[in-house]
Amino acid sequence: MMNQPVVIGVTPLYDTEKDSLWMVPGYLDGIMQAGAVPIVLPLTHDVRQLRTLFDCVDGILFTGGQDVNPACYGEKQTAMCGEICEERDLMEEILLQLCRIKRKPAYGICRGIQFFNAILGGTLYQDLPQELPGEVEHHMQPPYDRAVHNVTVDEDSLLYRIIGRHVVGVNSYHHQGVREPAPCLTVSAWAPDGLPEAVEDRRHPFFLATQWHPEFFWEKDETSRKIFDAFVEACRKNRNALGSALECDIL
Repeated sequence: MMNQPVVIGVTPLYDTEKDSLWMVPGYLDGIMQAGAVPIVLPLTHDVRQLRTLFDCVDGILFTGGQDVNPACYGEKQTAMCGEICEERDLMEEILLQLCRIKRKPAYGICRGIQFFNAILGGTLYQDLPQELPGEVEHHMQPPYDRAVHNVTVDEDSLLYRIIGRHVVGVNSYHHQGVREPAPCLTVSAWAPDGLPEAVEDRRHPFFLATQWHPEFFWEKDETSRKIFDAFVEACRKNRNALGSALECDIL
């Protein structure tokens, strides 16, 4: 078991107009360059199927995509909120809870940080330009493989131990964001306007989410590669620890 490759489950992107699943290659490439095998999951909220899939992977990458349904954080959807995908919300809530119960590594990107926060008891800005206007560029124009603003990283955080920098430049493409952090999450990075840019659960072996997009930036940016590398390494350690426990049980 210890010599088998790390396998990462990746939540799918959904195109409503075409009724089809798709994927940004950078999510998969970022995982592969870190030495793991990515598997794009089907879009389903069937609990039995998701449990089976979950048991086959060593961690879950929660991707970007549609806005989180405001009902997830106790609010009504306003005209400011974009398209939602209830199937994704249902599916990812199941996977998120499985990660927490089974203590498997979870990493969220963009929508991922928003979803983690909403499901675990925090709230979101439904539209930053209207609810938190300012000079920070949170919705950049392409190309996306460049930094458009800095974030400040808490030096007492998992994120800092991963990247080793107090200030780092990031790309940014989102119109929603974390308003009130969930009680179990600690903010580990902030944009200049105070918007949380990374959160983590410090009671979990690896439970991290970033508002920025390493999947677009990893080829040029060492920080992005370090995050993917750390996520994969956490999945490897978790799998190996589980394998050792199973071997002890057998013996």
